[in-house]
Amino acid sequence: MLEILQYDFIQNALIAGVLISIAAGIIGSLVVVNKITFLTGGIAHSSYGGIGLAIYLGIPVLFGATVFAVLTAILIAIITLKNRTRIDAIIGMMWASGMAIGIIFVDLTPGYNVDLMSYLFGSIIAVSKEDLIYMSVLDIFIISIIVFFYKQILAVSYDSEFASLRGINVKFFYTLILILAALCVVAAIKAVGLILVIALLTIPTYLAESFASRLSTMMIISSILATIFTILGLIVSYTYDISSGASIILVAVVFLAIVKLFNLKK
Repeated sequence: MLEILQYDFIQNALIAGVLISIAAGIIGSLVVVNKITFLTGGIAHSSYGGIGLAIYLGIPVLFGATVFAVLTAILIAIITLKNRTRIDAIIGMMWASGMAIGIIFVDLTPGYNVDLMSYLFGSIIAVSKEDLIYMSVLDIFIISIIVFFYKQILAVSYDSEFASLRGINVKFFYTLILILAALCVVAAIKAVGLILVIALLTIPTYLAESFASRLSTMMIISSILATIFTILGLIVSYTYDISSGASIILVAVVFLAIVKLFNLKK
């Protein structure tokens, strides 16, 4: 099995897997604690519009997806802060609109025939050096934000009313959390794709909750679990010649099922 490490694309995939897992573990913890899984899903699928626009304009796909995802996150933050009563319908419309915009721009791109399935379901073995640089910068940025604003983010995540009374700008940090989620989603596109990204963000965190009593501990455990799932998923993908994104999520689901069955027997 170790002979596969001689290939550059496998080395890049492993590095990408670790980098994405760190971001997914940290942001996934915030997504679960803040109960914004559905909002993050809306951001993920809306970012497909950025992918289509980037392809049409001939600019880097990750750049286009990042700008689109961040703008969507800000818009969602504004809407949810003002009116939460119909947020499910609004997110559903944004979800569908982003996908539709992406498809239309791809259709309008002359001579474009690249397989778009890699953006929907991931293709971590196709990551480039530029992608690795993007993921590395993202990890540094996320970790820096979390370390610098940890107390404020912790307060907003668990009790926004108390945080507001303490003078913390709840709107700013809520928006910041959604922006970080958007950036993480874009980075994870290469690993598991837009369709499966929410599973990578939530399954490791769901498992980590059983072993952590603090948010910081949950983030660390989630990152470790996401790394394990990603590496094992890559091994399964290479061994059986199947989709890497689906393999990673399947490994995570199997682990989750085993843990739940074990807990039921106690």
